[in-house]
Amino acid sequence: MNGIVETILLGIIQGLTEFLPVSSSGHLEIAKFLLGDQNVGEQSLLMTVVLHFATALSTLVIFWKDVKSILLRLFSKNGSWPFALKIIISMIPAAIVGIVFEDLIDSLFTQNLLLVGLMLIVTGVLLFVADKAKDTVRDVGYKDALVIGIAQAIAILPGISRSGATISTSVLLGIDRSKSARFSFLMVVPLILGKMAKEIIDGDLSSQSSNLFELGIGFVTAFITGMLACTWMIRLVKKSNLKYFSFYCWAVAVIVLVLFYS
Repeated sequence: MNGIVETILLGIIQGLTEFLPVSSSGHLEIAKFLLGDQNVGEQSLLMTVVLHFATALSTLVIFWKDVKSILLRLFSKNGSWPFALKIIISMIPAAIVGIVFEDLIDSLFTQNLLLVGLMLIVTGVLLFVADKAKDTVRDVGYKDALVIGIAQAIAILPGISRSGATISTSVLLGIDRSKSARFSFLMVVPLILGKMAKEIIDGDLSSQSSNLFELGIGFVTAFITGMLACTWMIRLVKKSNLKYFSFYCWAVAVIVLVLFYS
């Protein structure tokens, strides 16, 4: 496949599925299988980092008022730490799993269609159940942040949607839907930036060959798509439309399992 077309495809997949509850990792694994390209989804470590940075940046743009408010409170004389502390708590499970089980996690991303299919079914169930939950006005508590963080750690599995798992868990804990989406999207930004910093410090990017034009196209595509998907997802969560994504996940799961057993 043409490199530019593949880059645009990667950007769209990353931008959409990072925020829509359908599993970006699962869709990238499916893309690798369908395109017969072992490198799709991780075309190079540098491309992967660029795409993730683009979606992190789109989150910061969408939630700039929230981010600005948090930073101002943190660095003010009488700074308030509650929300920032909850974000930090939510990061702990995924950080531990990512560090301790790094090699095991890498081994899961080998076009394992059976795993992807089964985990998409799980994602669909979570979304369907969460869609039925009653509306509340409760905010995220410290214990909630830890439980949501555990959901995020589990979502490392290809086929489990990170946003789907964290938003569904939040809603099932009785947290306001819009606040659930807001917390879900903000909690992933430090992890993405932290992973980028780790790759740079470890020197894993130093040997990566780069095509600046393709990197730029991938970045812009993921950024724009990410902003649209993030905004759309917030509206859908407020309207309790998660069940439609559960139907989509189940449909894709069936297709994936048919491909695996064919």
